[in-house]
Amino acid sequence: MKITVVGAGHVGATAALFLLQKQLGDVVLFDIVEGLPQGKALDLMEAAPVLGFETKIAGTNEYSDIKDADFVVITAGLARKPGMTREDLLKKNAEIIKEVTLKIKEYAGQAFILVVTNPLDVMTYHALKVSGFPKQRVFGQAGVLDGARFASFIAQKMQAPVSDIKPLVLGGHGDSMVPLPRLSTVKGQALTECLEPKELEPLIERTRNAGAEIVGLLKTGSAYYSPAASAVAMAEAVLCDQKKIMPASVLLDGEYGLKDVCIGVPVKLGKNGVEEIIELELKLEEKEALHQSAAVYQKAIKSLP
Repeated sequence: MKITVVGAGHVGATAALFLLQKQLGDVVLFDIVEGLPQGKALDLMEAAPVLGFETKIAGTNEYSDIKDADFVVITAGLARKPGMTREDLLKKNAEIIKEVTLKIKEYAGQAFILVVTNPLDVMTYHALKVSGFPKQRVFGQAGVLDGARFASFIAQKMQAPVSDIKPLVLGGHGDSMVPLPRLSTVKGQALTECLEPKELEPLIERTRNAGAEIVGLLKTGSAYYSPAASAVAMAEAVLCDQKKIMPASVLLDGEYGLKDVCIGVPVKLGKNGVEEIIELELKLEEKEALHQSAAVYQKAIKSLP
């Protein structure tokens, strides 16, 4: 397999490392900054004897080097800064996503596209429309990361192993995300049976603001380990045909009563990409929260260049 990571910043380079460690395929690390992808690729290549992976990596500034990629992870774009919302990033990152997507279409027209760039749900929609690819082949990394954050906070609160926690977070990858404690479990037991509402609410609120919390601490950047790990888990599900149920930002066409918007819902990921959209039975207030989340991105879509 040939996997391209577009963007050699913290998220892209970390994703490249995780891809190499899992030996999912040879990696091409692309960036427009001269020397950046080449230097990071060389550093990663020199780590191979220590970490024990045999897959290859190359860094490039030439889009032609992504030719015939099977899978493309887009991390390129401006990172959030303190006080900046994901929506603030929209116009500048939309220009970047358009250029990148057109080049993917030109050189790797059969590839799957996984979008990590924020604001994620809008950028996923933008990449889908610009590419003209089938909707099964273009999706965004959303609820896997949000769920991981939710699980981390639950584990801290309950002093439980994270492996015992199965979280579920729907909606947009942003402040309007919809954590579902009723459908999240700890050792198979519903989270709502493990914690009182007054204990749950701070965990939900922290999950919604988890990205901003990291931005506030770093001051000059945003999260990269957890987004990269989440993206690679999704890539692995497709490249290894795992048929895994994971939340992803996908184009809805009537599911959950929503149309013409990309937003996070559970899907089955396999060799054909998004092989199925799983439609859960939501309570009225949960469905309303999902629709409110979608409305944020439907409005943002209208301002795409």
